[in-house]
Amino acid sequence: MRQIHILKNTIQNYAWGSKTAIPEILGVAPSGEPQAELWMGAHPKAPSSVVCDETSIALDEYISSNPTGVLGKTIAEKFNNKLPFLFKILAAEKPLSIQAHPNLAQAREGFKRENDDGIPLDSPVRNYRDKNHKPEIICALTPYWAMNGFRYAEDSINLLEKVAGDKTAGGKVAGGNLVNELDAFKKEPNNRGLKLFFQSLMEMDEERKKNVVDESVILAEKFADDNPAFEWLVRLHGEYLGDVGIFSPLLLNLIQLKPGEAMFLHAGVLHAYLHGVGIELMANSDNVLRGGLTPKHIDLPELFKVVNFRETPLDILKPESANSAESVYSSSADEFVLSVINISADNPYKSERNRSIEIMICTDGDAVIVDSIGESMDIKRGTCLMIPASVDYYSIEGDAVTYKASVPI
Repeated sequence: MRQIHILKNTIQNYAWGSKTAIPEILGVAPSGEPQAELWMGAHPKAPSSVVCDETSIALDEYISSNPTGVLGKTIAEKFNNKLPFLFKILAAEKPLSIQAHPNLAQAREGFKRENDDGIPLDSPVRNYRDKNHKPEIICALTPYWAMNGFRYAEDSINLLEKVAGDKTAGGKVAGGNLVNELDAFKKEPNNRGLKLFFQSLMEMDEERKKNVVDESVILAEKFADDNPAFEWLVRLHGEYLGDVGIFSPLLLNLIQLKPGEAMFLHAGVLHAYLHGVGIELMANSDNVLRGGLTPKHIDLPELFKVVNFRETPLDILKPESANSAESVYSSSADEFVLSVINISADNPYKSERNRSIEIMICTDGDAVIVDSIGESMDIKRGTCLMIPASVDYYSIEGDAVTYKASVPI
């Protein structure tokens, strides 16, 4: 029996997904349907399948059959014999919701509370579907637009002034200005003022919300060619009419990651993915509190409890060399570490001997992986592998790029 296994993964067909990006990475023909996410992991909602000789077995079952051998003794003990991460390719053709994830204490408390209230796990109004937190990292495969954390208050105020409207003139839309809310923010240009402004924006009655959005879009169109924050405000309005979430590019750090760049998302940080294809790695959780740009459930009181209302400096991650072929994206997560392996004819990759379980996917090129007993397997664009911790070591030769998810020892 082979030591290293092919992994067959699950496609999530969400309306916001790209029809071509994931098939292109996998080297297969498009299905014609939007393909938003490729899941590589053991999440019970959609576990991957491990190819063992002529048969396949769900990854969660495969791990359960020998957790120490698959995960490694230390990782099996630390994470209760479960794979602690979920690995994804995410292809966003349209913007995703503004959201935040709870910290570990919040997740445990919220999960227990909703269980005690008798809310089914599959209920559309459920906030906490498990008792885990969800730190995550996203690495761009294409130019990748996203929002991550609140801007500095002064920066947001300067942007908001251009779309707040004119209180004395009344604006083009009756009742459609943000002057009073912005004046209050100017008096407290700090974390508290930011929270009060955000809450007042989110809690407007529907009629005023519509008027404010309509007025601000008219004003933002004047600046759309000069500043991507206003361009995105207008674009978001085209996707989500009347949603005050369109103001998020003025309140949150707007960023375009270059291919190979990444960003880490801590608990409580408000964020959204807007457009592009990336490698995403996260703790194995499905806990999301949404704040806009979505038809899904929004629980504002719970969101306000989870979100950290503080100015957040941008921190763009670039891979740091671990050896001649592998570079690692630094993060504080206990559940995962993301790295990229660039293999060339004169630069093969040799694994460490002290390892956890690893899942890797080839995004470009061709190579051959050879395990510690001399068995080899061809790798090409789209090949996904699961390498148990029990494999002593392995090497990869050829000309290829692979992304690897593992658990820090």
